[in-house]
Amino acid sequence: HPTDKGPFYHGTKAHLKVGNLLFPGGSSNYKSEITMRHIYFTALVNGAGLAAALAQGNGEEHVYIVAPTGDFENDPNLTNKKFPGNPSRSYRSLSPLRIIGEIKDWTRPTIEELAQFRERLEKNNGEIIN
Repeated sequence: HPTDKGPFYHGTKAHLKVGNLLFPGGSSNYKSEITMRHIYFTALVNGAGLAAALAQGNGEEHVYIVAPTGDFENDPNLTNKKFPGNPSRSYRSLSPLRIIGEIKDWTRPTIEELAQFRERLEKNNGEIIN
């Protein structure tokens, strides 16, 4: 059970406003044919920035400060898969996330880093726990 108190972040290319809710049910950034039952977020601002860079669409990348509106759990797609525990501080929830702000100052991945990450994703045949 997560003990992290946040702050929490969500990266996307969607333009949102404070007070908007993000709901589960979007397509996976990693396997677009999968509709995700959960909404994902992290306590690492640059982790959310990577998610924004990988998000579908051509819009501007945004990293939002979010507040879970319900229970959440460690993201089982990452927790204990490569490193013990949850070093990526990644979480998911069946409940919406409320936008409470936006971070403008985060480290954007380089084109080379994104290319390497996408290449690793293409080679990854691992199951997504949905």
